[in-house]
Amino acid sequence: MKNYPVKPDNKLQLSQCDPDDTGNYEKSRQGKKEAKAATEKLTDQLSELQERLYANGNRALLIVLQGMDTSGKDGTIKHVMSGVNPQGCKVVTFKTPSAEELGHDFLWRVHQKAPAKGQIGIFNRSHYEDVLITRVHGLISDKAVKQRFNQIKEFEELLSESGTVILKFFLHISKDEQKKRLEERINNPEKRWKFNTGDLEERKFWRDYQNAFEAMLAATSTDAAPWHIVPANRKWYRNLVIAHHVVKALESMKLKTPPPSADINFKTLKIE
Repeated sequence: MKNYPVKPDNKLQLSQCDPDDTGNYEKSRQGKKEAKAATEKLTDQLSELQERLYANGNRALLIVLQGMDTSGKDGTIKHVMSGVNPQGCKVVTFKTPSAEELGHDFLWRVHQKAPAKGQIGIFNRSHYEDVLITRVHGLISDKAVKQRFNQIKEFEELLSESGTVILKFFLHISKDEQKKRLEERINNPEKRWKFNTGDLEERKFWRDYQNAFEAMLAATSTDAAPWHIVPANRKWYRNLVIAHHVVKALESMKLKTPPPSADINFKTLKIE
């Protein structure tokens, strides 16, 4: 599996990252079939590893998903986390801040939603919206953005030192692919509920968003909380890449099945 890490403090150009890349898999029906089979094996592994994570209750996993509209955040959660027990997993979406949330620092509402030990937390959009949409629309200054970059890194370092493994994925699609997906939402009655006219307005700022993402990815990818650029034009390859990284992260925790209670003699135990 190819790795797509963002090196800390490295200049980044998304134009040099191919959103249509499929690694070692051919862009064909056969390549798609092979990738889906590999993803299915990984989701089975993920199910077992999540059970151990929950049973041990001493570590947590936070998955952060960011990307342009239609990049596949919902689809990723649906397919990659299909075998996960909902009891040990929580998806959070950060929308427009409430009056109460605006009365605190921008990370206040985020820290409350970080996963507890034993849990997998998924941020479908995240604290990074506060250095993306706010920057693109000139709601905060460049100085404030850089200050927030540092605050985010310190926040994520705190989570990491407290036992949370952090995986951050930027779902990278092309402008043409976004157009195709937006048109599908318009033309398919079953998908019209997903359509938001605001998506068309935000699309006008495509280049500004690319610049904001480049700056954000370079400034906030760290050893403790790395960013991965995921080619997302092909949904089947996107799912495979993310499933691979999630399984790899859980395996790195070296989770074992907790020992049974020492007070119980299982050899003599009988149920009448």
